[in-house]
Amino acid sequence: MAATKKAVLGPLVGAVDQGTSSTRFLVFNSKTAELLSHHQVEIKQEFPREGWVEQDPKEILQSVYECIEKTCEKLGQLNIDISNIKAIGVSNQRETTVVWDKLTGEPLYNAVVWLDLRTQSTVEKLSKRIPGNNNFVKSKTGLPLSTYFSAVKLRWLLDNVRKVQKAVEENRALFGTIDSWLIWSLTGGVNGGVHCTDVTNASRTMLFNIHSLEWDKELCEFFGIPMAILPNVRSSSEIYGLMKAGALEGVPISGCLGDQSAALVGQMCFQDGQAKNTYGTGCFLLCNTGHKCVFSEHGLLTTVAYKLGRDKPVYYALEGSVAIAGAVIRWLRDNLGIIQSSEEIEKLAKEVGTSYGCYFVPAFSGLYAPYWEPSARGIICGLTQFTNKCHIAFAALEAVCFQTREILDAMNRDCGIPLSHLQVDGGMTSNKILMQLQADILYIPVVKPSMPETTALGAAMAAGAAEGVGVWSLEPEDLSAVTMERFEPQINAEESEIRYSTWKKAVMKSMGWVTTQSPESDPSIFCSLPLGFFIVSSMVMLIGARYISG
Repeated sequence: MAATKKAVLGPLVGAVDQGTSSTRFLVFNSKTAELLSHHQVEIKQEFPREGWVEQDPKEILQSVYECIEKTCEKLGQLNIDISNIKAIGVSNQRETTVVWDKLTGEPLYNAVVWLDLRTQSTVEKLSKRIPGNNNFVKSKTGLPLSTYFSAVKLRWLLDNVRKVQKAVEENRALFGTIDSWLIWSLTGGVNGGVHCTDVTNASRTMLFNIHSLEWDKELCEFFGIPMAILPNVRSSSEIYGLMKAGALEGVPISGCLGDQSAALVGQMCFQDGQAKNTYGTGCFLLCNTGHKCVFSEHGLLTTVAYKLGRDKPVYYALEGSVAIAGAVIRWLRDNLGIIQSSEEIEKLAKEVGTSYGCYFVPAFSGLYAPYWEPSARGIICGLTQFTNKCHIAFAALEAVCFQTREILDAMNRDCGIPLSHLQVDGGMTSNKILMQLQADILYIPVVKPSMPETTALGAAMAAGAAEGVGVWSLEPEDLSAVTMERFEPQINAEESEIRYSTWKKAVMKSMGWVTTQSPESDPSIFCSLPLGFFIVSSMVMLIGARYISG
């Protein structure tokens, strides 16, 4: 019997999309940008203490291998020849910090995730050392001093983890964000793995000068980071190395972009003033500002958008970052148990069609843009006896939209020209109620591509366009037209404004809950209190209880 003929589709490009909640591998046709197949694996998050968020770097790496193998199997079932995959791009959750041993390939601690808050006291100490009239950290990096970025996470690891300290002393330690850990491992690891990152990921560490596009000596000295452990910084589109194992052994890894930059590329926002909003674990609005760094007056970040080739110019962006978007749905599922799957949120919200005056501020990791308020914590307010889980589900979706409105307002004030519509992408955009709510709360149309995997698409485009690969043209005339779904505002402007102003009142109430000295934010304080403290406290409570009960 003749062998089944494999379909010939022209050059294909794969993309690793390693996010906070899951890992995916997707394969695209480089001529049409059509998504041919993909596989997804959910990633565990660990919360060893209140405010701490960690992940296992080995689980992340294993999930990448699993997604690649399973996607290749699916392509085989579709009679698509995987030898047509000519390049692989990597897109990743940014800022998440890994330190590993270059001799053994073993991580020296869990990955400290971008949402993690353990470094708040480190941030406060460091901020006292920055002169008020010369914030050199912000002017060099475009970033505020915050728990969000990698430098303070790395500082914490150097201060608190003996295995990391010892490896640095013995010149065995390598640092990287998730892209560096994956590229080093996939290109051979201890056997010649390439230790590199790209300009977009480097720009989120707070150690990188976004003007000179180099690691900055003054910043490294300020944070006390040895420069020897840092990866080499490359462009977002060039061959870094070859896959050394698995079904795609020998295929070049030739694209690397932090997830939000990848989505900007995937949405084809190549012109100054074009913007997109991605709804993932967090929510991220990026506006391309061209070749110039624009510094925000309204709480936004200045960041590197992309550099698509060694000799290509760098593009910058203004970014509004919201810590908790899709993560609030996962919280309702995993912590409260009011839904069994993330998809159920839409069904619950649809049942009531309103939050009935209930407002949810999901400041689980403080508030990011435009407030940068680490003392904030999540609150649900406006509750009555009538409130049920459907209203809370609706309020959770509204919260995502209100937070987007806040960063869009800041973006409009910084840019001077209000956006006439919002391009959106990310997993949450499949929720039609969320998209309609977003149009209502912004009071502008929301435009969603029919293929929502723009983050992976951006990484694939960068990989396919790299010198030495050349299977994906980024020339405007060659870019595929994208079909869009459009959501128009359906409420009047006055109602939209009333809801938004009530939300702002709720945000104010979420602030000032935590100080770094409070036991709530540092469980280790309990550990250091003498036993007598708890005995005396218990006696006082007991006497008080008896007194109150008569």
